[in-house]
Amino acid sequence: MTRPKREELPIFSAWMQFLEWLLPTTEKFPKRARFTLANRIDNLALDVIEDLVEARYTRDKLERLRAVNRRLERLRVLLRLSYRLRYLSHDGYEYAAKAVNESGRMLGGWIRDLEKPRP
Repeated sequence: MTRPKREELPIFSAWMQFLEWLLPTTEKFPKRARFTLANRIDNLALDVIEDLVEARYTRDKLERLRAVNRRLERLRVLLRLSYRLRYLSHDGYEYAAKAVNESGRMLGGWIRDLEKPRP
């Protein structure tokens, strides 16, 4: 008998889709920025997906999700800087900002749900 597959979290799916766009995009940053700004952006984004996996399977979900929220905020700043330095196009920045904001909304809903008093 096979066990039913655990449903994938919407935030996880959305973030994976964002990563599939982000990683090839940051590879195109100029060489002088690739090993500083692009590397920092990539690492933050990859840390988010790792923290989402950890949050799903740990008891202390709230602390892990709050860490994700802080990472998203740092990522927003670095993406804005990338846009201002013209490493990201207007369309690229718009896509990234929407993806990060949408993930932030999903994350906020998960956090609020966990903070609700349980009977």
